[in-house]
Amino acid sequence: MSFKENIFKILSEIPDPEIPVISIVELGVVRDVNDLGNAAIEVTITPTYSGCPAMKQMEDDVVAKLKENGFTDVKIKMVYSPAWTTDWLSNEAKLKLQEYGIAPPEESTTDKSFITGKTKSITCPRCKSKNSVMISQFGSTACKALYKCNDCLETFDYFKCI
Repeated sequence: MSFKENIFKILSEIPDPEIPVISIVELGVVRDVNDLGNAAIEVTITPTYSGCPAMKQMEDDVVAKLKENGFTDVKIKMVYSPAWTTDWLSNEAKLKLQEYGIAPPEESTTDKSFITGKTKSITCPRCKSKNSVMISQFGSTACKALYKCNDCLETFDYFKCI
């Protein structure tokens, strides 16, 4: 296993602070790692959006996890370009979101309907019905919208295409 593969494996043990069923690696936040020598490492991360309140927790978790694994000097490099996109979510992460009760993004980032205010039917993660309606542009976090299924009557978060 290469150095990078090993570090990504270690970091894949860190859950997203807001969605603990997926890791920060599956989320696509961890972009790169660099061996700086002498047990020093640099981890490049990209926030899901510029105001994401979970980023500080992610940074702290990365530092703690790597120090736990013998790295004495951990540097975090925050990059904003290219901007994070839901296209970076792994297929495994999307399945985990659905099983957790959050509807994963159904389109790629080319779908900007949430910006224009157009509503669309999203598949309910519980009963799999597409007979749903958006209740609010914002769900439990700013990156999610709140939907209601008209068949099972449950509300659910939809991870917006960003």
